[in-house]
Amino acid sequence: MSEPLTHRRVLAIAVPIVISNATVPILGAVDTGVVGQLGAAAPIGAVGIGAIILTTLYWIFGFLRIGISGLTAQARGQRDQAEISALLMRGLLIAIAGGALLCLLQVPILNTTFLISPASQEVESLARDYTSIRIFSAPAAISVFVFTGWLIAQERTKSVLVLQLVTNSVNIVLDIVFVLWLDFGVRGVAAATVIAETTGFALGLWLCRSAFQGGHWRNHSRIFDATRLRRMAIMNTDILIRNLCIEITFLSFLFLAADFGDVTLAANQILLQFLHVTAYALDGFAFSAESLVGFAVGARTRDQLRQSVMLSSFWAGVTSVILAAGFLLLGGSIIDILTNAEAVRAETRIFLIWAVAAPIIGGPSWMLDGIFIGATRTADMRNSMVISTIIYGVSTAILISQFGNHGLWAGMHLFFIARAVTLGLRYSELEKTADA
Repeated sequence: MSEPLTHRRVLAIAVPIVISNATVPILGAVDTGVVGQLGAAAPIGAVGIGAIILTTLYWIFGFLRIGISGLTAQARGQRDQAEISALLMRGLLIAIAGGALLCLLQVPILNTTFLISPASQEVESLARDYTSIRIFSAPAAISVFVFTGWLIAQERTKSVLVLQLVTNSVNIVLDIVFVLWLDFGVRGVAAATVIAETTGFALGLWLCRSAFQGGHWRNHSRIFDATRLRRMAIMNTDILIRNLCIEITFLSFLFLAADFGDVTLAANQILLQFLHVTAYALDGFAFSAESLVGFAVGARTRDQLRQSVMLSSFWAGVTSVILAAGFLLLGGSIIDILTNAEAVRAETRIFLIWAVAAPIIGGPSWMLDGIFIGATRTADMRNSMVISTIIYGVSTAILISQFGNHGLWAGMHLFFIARAVTLGLRYSELEKTADA
């Protein structure tokens, strides 16, 4: 018998994820800080460019986190331990193969990247040094997506928090040792990350050790079952298309913002930090929905599915209101902390209302994402995101011509609304999957 669905259970899943997400910006700040002590601009730019290149490459495999989470939660609801173990193995095999492929293709990838977006000779040279070292932990870094999704599906988000804290702590300590003490420079930052990500891989294996008990993980016929592999491939393709639509939307937002001048571009970059905070906070409750909805679908209990949706969404709503109120009351002070440029401060305050509205308007779309992931309704997610991206593109083109940067932000909020509406219209079909 599973644990009763309560507010306490939802918070037990969500809170560790919120804390884990809060540590993400810290690592980037430390990486920048240590290379900043080298007294030159080129190392900072090189680490920034190298990190962006690798993060983008790894993000291509982000479908593993989402796909593994929904499928594992459903297998757990069905009490199918063999499939739970097989899912971890399938995900790890894809992650390791994908990471190995990136290692083999690193030279043409870097050549293409710098051909499209050239940098100074010094920055490019240092960036190549950085990526040529760090790329070797690609299999480990991508595998962490698998561990994270698998653990979330088991409602073991405290383990996700431990994985994140240990990996980042090792990285930060080695950053300081390799760069500030041993003077290894950019190569030291890369080596620190390789060791940290490899440590994360080893810790992930230990945290997921239950999958290796009972011998199911060696069941090749189950792991390579054609029907299950085909389903996973279809889901992953749907999620990849969805993710690409999100990337297109946010990249276009940044490029369009650049047309309004440096001051407005800087203001938008600051306001995007408010959006990141909102996403990090609401992720916890979306992940709760993934795990609980997936379990309910696997167990074929519509009442439990509905209760999972209601409890997770309740706390997401509470958090959204708190965030909106906090941004309204403290937004000006936060802006002053993030920049000392008076022109940028003034410009950011003009558009602050959009950051205040984002948790309320965007919250339903984030929650519905989690709900549909748990139900593995990836085709609905794909279609919703394609439609929403088109709506964003058309509305933004019209609104910018009339309202400038306000029109750009309005287009982004229409994107959130479109995602919520298009998924909401499919919710009744989702509930039926619990009875199928």
